[in-house]
Amino acid sequence: MVNKELGRDWRKGARTYTLILDNCITNVYTKNMVVFDASTLILLARIEILELFVSNFQGKVLIPHSVEIEALKKDKEGTPLIEELIKRKKIQVIYVKDKNQVEKLMDDFNIGIGEAEAILLALRKNIRVVATDDRNAIRACKMLHLEFITAIAFLIRAFEKRFLERDEALIKVQKLSNISRYSKTIIEDAIKQLKGGVQRWPQKL
Repeated sequence: MVNKELGRDWRKGARTYTLILDNCITNVYTKNMVVFDASTLILLARIEILELFVSNFQGKVLIPHSVEIEALKKDKEGTPLIEELIKRKKIQVIYVKDKNQVEKLMDDFNIGIGEAEAILLALRKNIRVVATDDRNAIRACKMLHLEFITAIAFLIRAFEKRFLERDEALIKVQKLSNISRYSKTIIEDAIKQLKGGVQRWPQKL
């Protein structure tokens, strides 16, 4: 599995990052459910590809209720779009009831309630892919044998699927660089990917 192969080096180097892209994004398009935490949900909304993904994804896009609360806080960029997609049932909100397990995940992995509920939801509903850009949540996914996908992987795959033109994708990756915590190496590698300077995605998912 991807999370086992990457170990602790998930943010280090072009080769490692390519593994994330080549494996995780393929998995999210071939499985019928994905659960988001607030970090990736908000990032995709802010770079204006969240609706693009949910409109073209054939399965279910789920978020726990705590993620809905965090994502819909006032004055957050991307909030109106997320709210609209929830109202249109493009994103389904699920209530996670086992608060003891949520608190245990929060304590064990030093993550917030949204990340904990997303991971628990994935485990309980046998969802194999968690969309997260939270470092500790990614570590939790690795230890719990869940695959993960990040916002930058969504962006690159949208380009490879020809949902975005190259210039538009490059603008979005620069915005992502400004609003996220991605390392310079990862951003540079993503730009090379978009410009065709590194190994391309497999054409068939």
